[in-house]
Amino acid sequence: MLFAHDTEVALAAAAALVNTEENGGLDSVAELADFVTSWRWSGAHRRSRSELDAVRALRPRLRTVWHADVDEAVTITNTLLRESHALPQLVAHDEWGYHLHATDPDAPLADRMAVEAAMAFVDVIRLEELDRLRVCASDDCESVLVDLSKNRSRRFCDFGCGNRANVAAYRARRSSATT
Repeated sequence: MLFAHDTEVALAAAAALVNTEENGGLDSVAELADFVTSWRWSGAHRRSRSELDAVRALRPRLRTVWHADVDEAVTITNTLLRESHALPQLVAHDEWGYHLHATDPDAPLADRMAVEAAMAFVDVIRLEELDRLRVCASDDCESVLVDLSKNRSRRFCDFGCGNRANVAAYRARRSSATT
């Protein structure tokens, strides 16, 4: 395991949140509720339009980390932590053992999401693994991904781009073999 389990989950959740901007999703309070449930966010969830708007506004801010160099990523991460008044603490809940939370469970959902992502970015930056935050290699896709593979080989997002690239390469090989 490259990162602690909670860091890997936070990175995956941040990527999933960012990708809702590119690939649809979070168009309604109900879709946000589904997202919160599927990623098992704990703490307050107000199910309001203002909460939805705040979470949607967070997406482009998180996306910038996938395009940042280390100094920019540090600045973005520190800003997210500072604005959300982060105060890291060890917490155990549900089936999770002790892990870090850095906001009060009653803090606004967007703040909790921002801090959770920022805390994961802290680990990525400290371990000098920022290059594991990538943009899909497909020419027509801007989705982000987290490469947790041992050999740093993940290139495509979870939206079928890898399959499309493999099919195109196969067809190109077949076409060149028949000519």
